[in-house]
Amino acid sequence: MASFEIYGGKPLKGELIPQGAKNEALQVLCAPLLTAEKVTISNVPDIIDVNKLISLLQTMGVKIEKVEKGTFIFQAKDIDLDYLESEDFKKRAGALRGSIMIVGPLLARFGRGFIPKPGGDKIGRRRLDTHFEGFQMLGAKFNYDAGEHFYSIEAKKLKGTYIHLDEASVTGTANIVMAAVRAEGKTTIYNAACEPYLQQLCNMLNSMGAQIEGIGSNMLHINGVKELGGCFHRILPDMIEIGSFIGLAAMTGSEITIKDVSWDNLGIIPNVFRRLGIQLERRGDDIFIPAQENYEIDTFIDGSILTIADAPWPGFTPDLLSIVLVVATQAKGSVLIHQKMFESRLFFVDKLIDMGAQIILCDPHRATVIGLNKQHSLKGIQMTSPDIRAGVSLLIAALSAKGKSVIHNIEQIDRGYQDIEIRLNNLGADIRRVG
Repeated sequence: MASFEIYGGKPLKGELIPQGAKNEALQVLCAPLLTAEKVTISNVPDIIDVNKLISLLQTMGVKIEKVEKGTFIFQAKDIDLDYLESEDFKKRAGALRGSIMIVGPLLARFGRGFIPKPGGDKIGRRRLDTHFEGFQMLGAKFNYDAGEHFYSIEAKKLKGTYIHLDEASVTGTANIVMAAVRAEGKTTIYNAACEPYLQQLCNMLNSMGAQIEGIGSNMLHINGVKELGGCFHRILPDMIEIGSFIGLAAMTGSEITIKDVSWDNLGIIPNVFRRLGIQLERRGDDIFIPAQENYEIDTFIDGSILTIADAPWPGFTPDLLSIVLVVATQAKGSVLIHQKMFESRLFFVDKLIDMGAQIILCDPHRATVIGLNKQHSLKGIQMTSPDIRAGVSLLIAALSAKGKSVIHNIEQIDRGYQDIEIRLNNLGADIRRVG
């Protein structure tokens, strides 16, 4: 098991280019299953979760050609459907939560799909009901083998219908959309997720010949088509990494420029960091963060303590709450972090408390952070990364801390962040990969 040794307390300076978006990649890489034609996708991040999905697609029979770093041509001409019931498939797909995204395309094109209970972050209950209920409403028959933890879904013909989702699940919406684009007739999805990454998927499908209207809203109208063709698609920059870099700059008092951020797709993310007192400015499509000695948390109009909570898009993404929490530890003022969507994501705060942060964990969903205003630096400790986002939050804390920190289980960080130590070391950080 690899670890990071971090020698903190050093200001950084320079430019960072965000990687392609992990959460978009896990969706759009499954879309080529909908056609026998070639699909080219660029800006694919070189991270564990995405590489596992590419490997899974390859073993399923998808021909994959790497054109250059980050650009691949996919052709799902000959899919081995028998392989989908093999033990090897169960093992590979079960190790990756993103594997659920292959089910919708397989069902739409081949009339059946299979998936073991997928893995991923241990951040609380993440149910799959939305996916399968949507498929059932399109006319599919669902079966779950509780002994094998194996899901199967099949339908001779999918038929368009009206679907009102009980939750605005991003992956659930994406999966149902990919099934509905080849269903017979019209499908309407209400309470659909509308994240930029889902918008990207819908635009990609339209370029393949799908007919999707209402993109960017919570009501999608899909007229099913018989066939889809090839296309070229470029993945957006990763908004979670961009937010992580903003937080890193503030915590370490660094001057950083984040290049090519696709600002118009960042939603309220820049303003949330501004409410923490972080100065940042838009320069074309870049974000410039000047070096700041201090940053002060805003309050509500009546002077009451600021609350930052996650919500479905266009609200604040839950993937950045861990970053906001760690950044607040060195701010002036206090903030209540309310993690509504996942009940186990705040459990990493014990490590920050051990580093000297002043945090009250109210319950599994809420934490109050009393900022130290950089009067007392965090101190380096040994810790273990529980999930991707907490792992990077701990890395940011370690880079701001005095002395040496060690983070174990950094495979969690590698699942979502490409060459993170190399990129940050180029700005002046001192991060060493050991083990």
